[in-house]
Amino acid sequence: TMGMAVDANVLIYERIREELRAGKGIKLAIADGYRHAYSAIIDSNVTTILTGIVLYLFGQGPIKGFATTLVIGILTSMFTSIFITRLIYESLLKRNANLTFSIKITANVFKNTHIDFIGIRKYFYVGSAVILLAGVVSLFVKGLNPGIDFTGGRSYIIRFDKPVITEEIAKDLNASFGELPQVVTFGSNKQIKVITKYKINETGVDEEVQTKLYDGLKGYLSSNVTREEFISDYVKSSETVGPVVAADIKINAFFAVGIALILIFLYIFMRFRYWQYGFGAVMSLFHDTLLVVGVYSIFWGLMPFSMEIDQAFIAAILTVIGFSVNDTVIVFDRLREYIPLYRKRPLKEVLNMAINSTLSRTINTTLTVILTIVAMFIFGGAVIRGFMFALLVGIGTGVYSSVFVATALMY
Repeated sequence: TMGMAVDANVLIYERIREELRAGKGIKLAIADGYRHAYSAIIDSNVTTILTGIVLYLFGQGPIKGFATTLVIGILTSMFTSIFITRLIYESLLKRNANLTFSIKITANVFKNTHIDFIGIRKYFYVGSAVILLAGVVSLFVKGLNPGIDFTGGRSYIIRFDKPVITEEIAKDLNASFGELPQVVTFGSNKQIKVITKYKINETGVDEEVQTKLYDGLKGYLSSNVTREEFISDYVKSSETVGPVVAADIKINAFFAVGIALILIFLYIFMRFRYWQYGFGAVMSLFHDTLLVVGVYSIFWGLMPFSMEIDQAFIAAILTVIGFSVNDTVIVFDRLREYIPLYRKRPLKEVLNMAINSTLSRTINTTLTVILTIVAMFIFGGAVIRGFMFALLVGIGTGVYSSVFVATALMY
């Protein structure tokens, strides 16, 4: 929410800077900057709200909470960026404050860029195709690492006093459970995640499973640690998902992504009146989704943190969809503004002008969002690192695809 809240403010500031460059006074520049930014802010935020609503309807447990926070955050950030900041500026102007929207070093950055984005689009088609193909091959050969949200089972995160070796723990737990559980390092080498399907179809066996877990891990604990102390002090979290619930979650995940894409297509089609805009946006989002899933498959097992496919991953995919369409809508909105102004110029030229004119906003917004994600990745703990990694990959590809996939395919 913090990362994406910056977007509306950056849009307004960039618009005000454009009006100031056109020679307008500060009062008129602020008024026109806000007026021109409204449609882009509303369109980009409504598409994100749509994904938040889909998340809420199809998600379960913490994902509903995530969706609720996202939608509240978008609504409040829209209100503050459109109304509260405007009141602050007008109050400062009444006091004749000297307002500036850039410093000398950055005043003309990206001001006169003339990159032929549409002319070089085919090179990026090839680049995207190669990366997507690598991901698809990895999906068939290596597959994904489904969490218990999608498989069903019991999951325990356990922290030890000393570093442990997962292969040895798996052997000991195999002897205790009578079947081989999944054991992975979770964060540091003193912490593991154990996933077992032992008696998952039976109820009232939680105590038995905990006892089996304790029996298998006694050799890695101090000699005086009791079963109760192990459960309270060493088991940091536990989760149980039945097979029927897992099947429902899997089906809902597909529905959530599919419905989000359809709603975004319909909204963009209604707002921009041509199906090509909706087609370009949805193909871009499909590209982003497939790329993130492919990257997850390629890097699974190679990263020092958990990369399971669970509800949090689906939330990350839908958040990426929301952010990516944000960026795409900004370019489309500028194109919609330019087409009546430059009727005699070729569409290719007008589209390049629209992309170049929004370049500063794209880079500023993306960097602020990435700073937020990096902070969460470093300080948020091992549990959400996989989620943050998906967001980091998705935000990068979302910015790239809004230019080289969405606008290029629309053209």
